[in-house]
Amino acid sequence: MIFGEFSTAEAEGAVLAHSVRLSDGGFSKGHKLGHDDLDRLAAAGIERIVAARVEPGDLLEDEAAEQLAHAVASDHLTFSDAATGRVNVHSAVDGLFVANRAAVDRLNNVDPAITLACLADHVPVRAGDMVATFKIIPLAVSGAKIAEGVEILQRAPAFEVKPFKPHSISLVATELPSLKATVMDKTARILAQRLQPSGSVLQREERVAHRTTAVAAAICRAMAVPDRLPKLVIVFGASAVIDAGDVIPAAIRLAGGEVIHVGMPVDPGNLLVIGRVGDVYVVGAPGCARSPKENGFDWVLDRILAGERPTPQDITGMGVGGLLMEIQSRPRPRDIATKPPSRISVAIVLLAAGKASRMGEGGAHKLLAEFGGVPLVRRSALTAVASGASDIVAVTGHRHDEIGDALRDLAIERLFNPDYASGMASSLVTGVGTQAAQRADGVLVMLADMPGVTSGDLEALIGAFRQANGQAIVRAVSGGKRGNPVILPKSVLNAVMRLEGDVGARHIIETSGLPVVDIEIGEAAHLDVDTPEAVVAAGGVLKG
Repeated sequence: MIFGEFSTAEAEGAVLAHSVRLSDGGFSKGHKLGHDDLDRLAAAGIERIVAARVEPGDLLEDEAAEQLAHAVASDHLTFSDAATGRVNVHSAVDGLFVANRAAVDRLNNVDPAITLACLADHVPVRAGDMVATFKIIPLAVSGAKIAEGVEILQRAPAFEVKPFKPHSISLVATELPSLKATVMDKTARILAQRLQPSGSVLQREERVAHRTTAVAAAICRAMAVPDRLPKLVIVFGASAVIDAGDVIPAAIRLAGGEVIHVGMPVDPGNLLVIGRVGDVYVVGAPGCARSPKENGFDWVLDRILAGERPTPQDITGMGVGGLLMEIQSRPRPRDIATKPPSRISVAIVLLAAGKASRMGEGGAHKLLAEFGGVPLVRRSALTAVASGASDIVAVTGHRHDEIGDALRDLAIERLFNPDYASGMASSLVTGVGTQAAQRADGVLVMLADMPGVTSGDLEALIGAFRQANGQAIVRAVSGGKRGNPVILPKSVLNAVMRLEGDVGARHIIETSGLPVVDIEIGEAAHLDVDTPEAVVAAGGVLKG
């Protein structure tokens, strides 16, 4: 390729390096100039242009990028059309992205004109996430160099996505007087939430004494139960493992298995145990895995659920990047595949679990107050139904039987959050963790105590989300001040699943790096009825 400034009269066949504007239109960067194009340039008084002249054996940037992309096995991947020398690669499934650093480095060393960038190795991804991009830097590149790159990509996979495989999970939890039953209950719920992206199911839980014989017997019972899906046994010990002869590794051996490794160079997550009984993995979870925050247990669990067979070398090789204490979330892919707006789905999570503590001790429940003769929670659910959302999930908690009665016969999914007293985060996690929410492109979080929100408001929010191709956070505002409801795109749902306490998603919204689209809906964005006086002022009648 010859790059430089050329006389317009002699530039036929050259490729423009920069766009050119004319009074009757113009030419974009990368346009190959034909005879008629030269006449238009001359008529506009443009005597010289900056361009590239393609030499024999060269490939234009788009063709070069396409040849490289086509050399990658297309299993579980989708590829964009080439544009400006770039082909973006997206995952077609929920799974684990695996990169071969040596192959990526070999390709990037072929020629500075050829680049491949991808996610870090062993990162979980969702269907639609961007995982890699091929980019040709100049307007054309040597065909011989592209052929060399194609050979590298065909010789060994530079990257792939391994789809998650649903498993049947058996949880064995050991008990000591110092460990509260509520902690064990929460552990089971958080584990179930961790399993949802893979479609795996917490099939059973058994609590036993913190003794080697008791744990070994529980492992054997889990192994003996027939399961439709592949098995995985997870053991949560009431006391941390401090030695290869401690209760959990000793129990794995007593159950007829082998201990693969004790400990890992990931913090939090150091005290993990991994073993195998026959072909079934048994993982002794570290104490940090009782929290939804990312830790070394996630790294091992993801590999097993993606069909990998972790070795001691795999575990000991996790030290670089293994300091997780300051990591807020996994890297977020910067692009997803474009969809027609009509195909971008939004599920609604209706939060109706709160204790209504500001209504007074033993007082009427705000969600049972009637507006126009209809209980507020039912009114909110009907508003959600009328919005055209793909699915609606109502999360209940406080006085859930009465709330459930008010929602009876509506086409919505009702889900009880037994941990509702801990605050909003647990209800958010309950709703966002459902299959309906996980398969949607976005989740509209709606508070059930906001009587002013209309179906038209929800339609406006959903419409804005679709116009943004599902890649923006959309929230209702009043006079420019942030309010509710809010739509969260799929890319932040993993962060939502890690919330704890009486907090909402505001921190996630402010730190996600995503654009935020504000939709003005007036006072309805701020009008919630937390007190008896607020219910009456909003036109409600206290009941229940």
